Amino acid sequence: MEQTVHVGIDRLLDILRATGKKYDLDKIQAAYDYAAKLHDGQFRASGEAYITHPIAVAEIVAGLELDTDSICAALLHDTVEDCGEKTNCREITKRFGNDVAMLVEGLTKLVALQVEDKEEAHIENLRKMLLAMSKDVRVIFIKLCDRLHNMRTLDAKPDHKRRITALETMQVYAPLAHRLGMQKIKQELENLGMQYLDPIGCAQVREEIERKYGQSLNFIENIRSIVSDKLVENNIRFTLEGRIKTVYSIYRKMFKQNKSFDEIYDFYAMRIIVDTELECYTVLGIIHEMFNSIPGRFKDYISIPKPNMYRSLHTTVIGRDGIPFEVQIRTWEMHHIAEYGVAAHWKYKSGATSQADLDKKLEWIARLIETEDGTRDPEEFMTALKIDIFHDEVFVFTPKGDVQALPQGSTVIDFAYAIHSEVGNKMIGAKINGNIVPIDRVLENGEIVEILTSSASKGPSRDWLKIVRTSEARNKIRLWFKREKRADNIVMGRAALDAEFKKLAPRLSESERQEMVESIAQRIGYNTADDLYNSIGYGELTVTKVIRRLKSELEALRPDATEEVAPAEMTVEQVVTENRPRHLKSNSGIVVDGAEGCSVKFARCCNPLPGDRVVGFVTKGYGISIHKVDCPNATQGMRNPDMADRWKMAWWEAPDAKSVYEAHLQVYTEDGVGVLADVSTALAEMKVSILQVNSQSAGGGRVILNFTVSCKNVEHYNSIVSRLRSVKNVVDIVRGFA
Repeated sequence: MEQTVHVGIDRLLDILRATGKKYDLDKIQAAYDYAAKLHDGQFRASGEAYITHPIAVAEIVAGLELDTDSICAALLHDTVEDCGEKTNCREITKRFGNDVAMLVEGLTKLVALQVEDKEEAHIENLRKMLLAMSKDVRVIFIKLCDRLHNMRTLDAKPDHKRRITALETMQVYAPLAHRLGMQKIKQELENLGMQYLDPIGCAQVREEIERKYGQSLNFIENIRSIVSDKLVENNIRFTLEGRIKTVYSIYRKMFKQNKSFDEIYDFYAMRIIVDTELECYTVLGIIHEMFNSIPGRFKDYISIPKPNMYRSLHTTVIGRDGIPFEVQIRTWEMHHIAEYGVAAHWKYKSGATSQADLDKKLEWIARLIETEDGTRDPEEFMTALKIDIFHDEVFVFTPKGDVQALPQGSTVIDFAYAIHSEVGNKMIGAKINGNIVPIDRVLENGEIVEILTSSASKGPSRDWLKIVRTSEARNKIRLWFKREKRADNIVMGRAALDAEFKKLAPRLSESERQEMVESIAQRIGYNTADDLYNSIGYGELTVTKVIRRLKSELEALRPDATEEVAPAEMTVEQVVTENRPRHLKSNSGIVVDGAEGCSVKFARCCNPLPGDRVVGFVTKGYGISIHKVDCPNATQGMRNPDMADRWKMAWWEAPDAKSVYEAHLQVYTEDGVGVLADVSTALAEMKVSILQVNSQSAGGGRVILNFTVSCKNVEHYNSIVSRLRSVKNVVDIVRGFA
């Protein structure tokens, strides 16, 4: 796929003239002349003059039909980085204007991304790339064109560099092109990358393609002829293209989805391009009349476009020879957007692709930067990046019919927070297609999702952080805990860090500990020690991530204080392993940090359920008592300095699905005949066992029914409450006894 590039820009100028657009050819010529002068004497690894690379990149950019400034920036994109002593952004501004200089500066900042490096420097580079995109998306268009030409000419590099570049391309640039809707560039990047990462698998797929294509050599032509005749008969003006699936897409299905070659039903494909949207549906009807369709293989991306603007009708049918093939039907504008994605804006600058609409389609870039701005954990940022940008989407509906796109694997909680922060914070349950579901339920395409909320909700559970898929939901949950539970967070964070101090430096005084924590807080980026404690308490930081900084502070303050600490020359992995808290896991699904060989029981004062945020208290002779974090006894006890070391971090971890727990409900009702029977009947209909019940007068003609019931978890409890609220004469329901 490597292309021969000539020194000089005659071919580039011919490409630009052929588009029919009004380019400033004199400005482009001047940019070429300046770049050629600066790169004079520089050569690529292949031995070619270096200027051939900027010209090739500019030709790919021209193929996207971007504007004059983009072409100039493509020609100049390596000048500041590679010829820094000869030029700078100020000089480029003076010669070619602010826009060109801004694009060149943005490209200069996008240094090589080491995708296997998870440290802060790498994450900062990724943030720079996203930030540059949010300021002007043309930066990433040119960068993708730059990467495409580098991949086309990768043979000139040593083998180990080829693999690094190919891996970087497959993990960052190809998914990014997909997210921007630039399928043509994305597919070529994938096919080129695969050749270097798995040449044997690539060759195997090519052999299978040649074998199958050879067996059905005339199949596509026969189908083309039959379909063409039918469309002409119906007076439809069209363009018809036949193709086979790309090598990488087949490779991915065979090796990642574990499918045999014969299980790939869309190996053959036909694309029909027509003039209007109405004709798309007319052609769909004609195709389904001519061939038998395969159930479950029809997708309408016209009425429900993908987030990257892709619109088309997809259907898979069976040909007369029993061979399945896919048909894609779209208009010319849809086709151009499918090929070039957001970049198509520069061809269609009116109507649906106005500047305001373009800005809306790029909101996800700014949103990701905003939600990840406070993330200090490089590995977590990388995970969020892969989920929020580089994963396929599912499309679900609100009860009003609005479409919400989320990454695959998203749950009901992700959906709630995607609608609004307050919807997520007040959620007590959910319905999918009218049926109550657990809030950890993974969403599937086409489902109608309704979020059940209550003003009495006490907010999200800490355990939701282990359930949610999107960084948006995770950050909104953490923000709630950060704002609403700061006092509790500080108490928990201080207790957790104090426990580490006692392990590493038992001889330090309280004032020395406080001084050290304040120093660590400032080094990490927090204003005060309480901010650091708060961060640990609500989950932004874990204690293990502070250990290394804690060690260096100890060594600086008291060289003898770290005698029990792992040697400085140990690896990060060894240090984390050495200092990893010992866990106690009970058969009730509770894990407690820093405890071993103790029994676990649930405090009767608050009766925690799976899904509640919990904390453990080491009792004298009765094991570890598990409380809800907001239990008054727990919050009061954690503030007692004499008991601080007896409080332990705890959480739920995969309790037995068959386990049941006691839950207490105070049901406030109007004093009416049969209300106890009505509530009991509702519980029986839900197959909820009543363990105990009594009643008491609440005054004012109201009665409190105190129920102890069997319950699986918080989600089950919320569904019980939701059902009981619909019972006649029920006024309110409160968890726990007064």
